[in-house]
Amino acid sequence: MEEKNRLFKKYIETRSQTVKLCEGLQPEDFSIQAASFVSPPKWHLAHTTWFFEEMVLKQFSKDYKTYNDTYAFLFNSYYNSLGERIGRHERGLITRPTSNTIFKYRDYVDKHIEKLLESDLNTALETLIILGINHEQQHQELLITDLKYSFSHNPTYPELSNTNFISDQNTKNTTDDAWIAIAEGVYTIGHQSKDFSFDNELGVHRVFLEPFEISKDLVTNGDYIKFLESGAYSDPKYWLDDGWAWINSNAISKPLYWKKIEGKWFHYTVSGLKPIDKKAILSHVSFYEAHAFAFWSGHRLPTEYEWEIASKQFVWGTRWEWTNSAYLPYPKFKISKGAVGEYNGKFMVNLMVLRGASTATAPNHSRNTYRNFFSPEMQWQLSGIRLVK
Repeated sequence: MEEKNRLFKKYIETRSQTVKLCEGLQPEDFSIQAASFVSPPKWHLAHTTWFFEEMVLKQFSKDYKTYNDTYAFLFNSYYNSLGERIGRHERGLITRPTSNTIFKYRDYVDKHIEKLLESDLNTALETLIILGINHEQQHQELLITDLKYSFSHNPTYPELSNTNFISDQNTKNTTDDAWIAIAEGVYTIGHQSKDFSFDNELGVHRVFLEPFEISKDLVTNGDYIKFLESGAYSDPKYWLDDGWAWINSNAISKPLYWKKIEGKWFHYTVSGLKPIDKKAILSHVSFYEAHAFAFWSGHRLPTEYEWEIASKQFVWGTRWEWTNSAYLPYPKFKISKGAVGEYNGKFMVNLMVLRGASTATAPNHSRNTYRNFFSPEMQWQLSGIRLVK
């Protein structure tokens, strides 16, 4: 009984936090979608609910009746095995059901999860609920960053006035240009405890690392301004070929959200348009920009293995940190049976790994074995740069 209560408490805490992140939103805000790679707040609210309905209730609750049969089409994300779904770029067109209806949908599913947990709690059920909790925590961060991206397209630069959002602008380093030396050797990589992890962290294995030094500090806005104002965005020698094509075809000349006004740099934050603090940690750069900056500075990005081993010796968690590692399966990686097997494995191509966490990451949702991954051109997450020499 104690285990059931503890699991349901964690479930409710997580579900409540998602709702809290929507405090202060107006009805018009719930369907906003400024690009295909971001999703509206209402979609996040509904998709995380659909996950528990589809993956848990339909499988373990014999008498469960779906809240609305059309929601499987509207709020499935990428699970091909579960049927057709609306195009990702069309999620902002879902003005109906309304946000009020989606909150009722969340309540409906929560009540049935509570009822389900009153029965015997088996390992398979517990595993799926814990996966659903962690899945929702991922969407909490996406809800914040997606909303920020869509709001940034409003020329009035509105403030996202929500006390549950942690400041994204003035995070500072805690050291003074120090470097950590890591000796060459064979090191063990991967998630080793019995605590939760995603399947892409499993497959514990050993790697050999050459000796290297890694910075205790992340790159600051001031560091990056020097790179930017040196003319690096117009000099192909610093860029990967794909990156050079990307900045030219998309007219990229600065990090996402940056804007120069009367000779001074500003950036859009959750608190509105603010002057850039040169001492604050850089964010919202792509892998291409991170790689170019590292080359320009005479350094390089860490591999994800180097980052994982060295992370025990520096402070991390304010920015997702680009690594120079492609997103690939670990040795012995196995795709789970059923729809949950589509969670990570099928994306292991053409993506780069980020390590750490950000100020938007849900509490207790970070560990140094966590493998985040995005396309190399993506800027909208709170991504930063740590250098190696």
